[in-house]
Amino acid sequence: METPAETFARDEFSLTRWTFADAGAVRAAVSGSGAHLADWVPWAAGGYTDEDAAAFLRLTRENWETGRAYEWAIRVDGSLVGAVGVMTRDGGVEIGYWLARAFTGRGLVTRAVTLAVDDAFRRGAEYVEIRHDEANVRSGAVPARLGFSMVRKESEDSGDLPPMCAGVKQVWRKERP
Repeated sequence: METPAETFARDEFSLTRWTFADAGAVRAAVSGSGAHLADWVPWAAGGYTDEDAAAFLRLTRENWETGRAYEWAIRVDGSLVGAVGVMTRDGGVEIGYWLARAFTGRGLVTRAVTLAVDDAFRRGAEYVEIRHDEANVRSGAVPARLGFSMVRKESEDSGDLPPMCAGVKQVWRKERP
């Protein structure tokens, strides 16, 4: 598949490829969302530091350059409010996302994922998958709204689960139209 665009714009938000200049903003967005993120993802627990942000940004650059994943900041009026990423898989992609607490409930993730799905299919993906813990009902609402089908459940190792997680991933899939 070809490399995607570094920027997408729609309505009042945009997706922009991460840069090293985003370190302070990503740290602030994750830290400012506290338990909202830490309840669901282990990387947000225990305080998110400048070093964590720098490591994340180095990884996003490496992933982009190798084609393993393409990740963007979700911005509203230029401010960082979340992220969406497209990870390459055998013949398709997996999409992940997070949103700062203050920006939930506005349909931003649904619209950002729509852009990512449309772009993945335009670039040749045969399918798109979204995985989330079954207890994370809000994350599961996104693929349901976008016409994905839940195709299976997968057990997770319960040894290091965030506090709200049930330990079962729901896997949603949408095939190329």
